[in-house]
Amino acid sequence: MSEDLIFDIKRYAINDGPGIRIVIFFKGCNLQCAWCHNPEGISGKIEKMFAPAKCISCGTCVEVCPEKAITLTPEGILTDGDLCTVCGKCAEVCPTKAIEMSGKQMSVSEIMETIEKERIFFDQSGGGVTFSGGEPLVHTKMLIELLDECGRRGIHRAVDTAGNVSSDIILEVAKRTDLFLYDIKMMDSGSHQKWTKAGNGKILANLKAISEIDAHIIIRIPLIGGVNDTYQNIGYTAAYIAGLAGNKKEVHLLPYHNIAQHKYSKLGKLDDFETLRAPDNETLIRAIAKFAAYGIKAEIGG
Repeated sequence: MSEDLIFDIKRYAINDGPGIRIVIFFKGCNLQCAWCHNPEGISGKIEKMFAPAKCISCGTCVEVCPEKAITLTPEGILTDGDLCTVCGKCAEVCPTKAIEMSGKQMSVSEIMETIEKERIFFDQSGGGVTFSGGEPLVHTKMLIELLDECGRRGIHRAVDTAGNVSSDIILEVAKRTDLFLYDIKMMDSGSHQKWTKAGNGKILANLKAISEIDAHIIIRIPLIGGVNDTYQNIGYTAAYIAGLAGNKKEVHLLPYHNIAQHKYSKLGKLDDFETLRAPDNETLIRAIAKFAAYGIKAEIGG
């Protein structure tokens, strides 16, 4: 069975598919969205996260580091990235959890054991498991093994994806998936490239492909003020979704928030954190009305 990096497991989730769910977050993504609220999920490698406010300057991490990569200074601890091998020994001994490691190698059997512990909540609420990230579809082999195993055990399966993979991959995953939570950022490929470091050709083509096989799809649209909340982009998006084959798609609008700022800080990437803004209420109301004009139910959140 496959092993891969998981950076988080969220239990009792109620916004990632029907019922009470467990969400498995794969580490590694082939997009770099400026507004990403899980920046620790972008890199496919284990990363060290440090929260200076939690550090009590005890020096335990300095003593345990086998590479002598950590130095205690008046401003707190400093890590030499050239020497650090992200072995995680510093995180193991940190008494305040100021140091954490993002990314843990897990096997299919380990993940299934974790999922099984939540079965009582699935059975009572109509829930299941949601595979998210990062981007779960870039972890194809392990994702398919997990989807197959969940299918054998009668566990509802959802995949939260941006769809930026080959059509062969997404169609194989679709055979094993009960629900897609499918992200659309914006319709103009040039703007998509600017804000996510990739065009949207594969994304739109794959959404069309899984719609044609009548997969169950909920479309999620992160709305960022001044980026993709324009009347023009919302109109183009609504028209595109309305033209998709299969059942009418449900749309969830996800207003931007900046609560991930502390994660960028802990990764030492605060300079990468874009100063973006949430859309105003008038824009949200207008967006819902625009989708309704195309016969599409749109709601905030989900």
